[in-house]
Amino acid sequence: MKKYFLFFTAASLGLAACSRVPITGRSQLNLVPESTMQSMALQEYQSFLSSNKVVSQTTSKDAEMVRRVGQRIAAAVTRYMNQNNMGNEIANYKWEFNLVDSKEVNAWCMPGGKVVVYTGLLPVTQNETALACVMGHEIAHAIARHGNERMSQGLVMQGIQVAGAVALNKNPTAVNVFNQAFGVGGNMGMLAFSRGNELEADHLGVIFMAMAGYNPQEAIPFWQRMANMSNGQKPPEFLSTHPSDATRVQKLQQLMPEAMKYYTPGRA
Repeated sequence: MKKYFLFFTAASLGLAACSRVPITGRSQLNLVPESTMQSMALQEYQSFLSSNKVVSQTTSKDAEMVRRVGQRIAAAVTRYMNQNNMGNEIANYKWEFNLVDSKEVNAWCMPGGKVVVYTGLLPVTQNETALACVMGHEIAHAIARHGNERMSQGLVMQGIQVAGAVALNKNPTAVNVFNQAFGVGGNMGMLAFSRGNELEADHLGVIFMAMAGYNPQEAIPFWQRMANMSNGQKPPEFLSTHPSDATRVQKLQQLMPEAMKYYTPGRA
């Protein structure tokens, strides 16, 4: 197993604390070097693919749709980041988009642009534009570095020293923080995001899908369909840490004028 080391100084810690989320401009705490996050995520992503059934993009229209939507959103995100002098933040992204055969209603994006959609999600999305809503939302989590933020908060809460070197794969506490942040060993990619992170991913997500030529207004009926799945019972795991249905729909409605400014029908 690879060894991962974190080196922090007062100066680097200050720079990390000054990281800002694209589009929203929110200041966030990111202590873990992005290269480390991507290396760790890649290892877990490859392990996940090796133990799950990946649907072939050459024989499945659904898998091809996942790839097509992902490529369009990735192109839009790259274009936006480059135009706003943030291209270096995703310069090492190697985008991949896979459909996995599973009844779970789930999707996720790991640092570095590794995206997985579960077949159980497709009956809920129902169409390509709604799929773009979900993928835009999950890609937004990665672009906003919510995973890094979550892990950084966990490292601080666990009292892991940030002055010096930490071998993440040998420090049980550090490994546990990473695994909890990304759902390793359980529901892969199911980050315990705060509701604020979820709303921020909604914000970036509808803009990313609009940039890619998908009508962001489809986000509202999609999330309403997701909400209706619970029928008063425990909601799908996909929604477990999300804002209340009413809050999400209200916020999305407020975001539509902004998102529509980025929308050009059919743009890839």
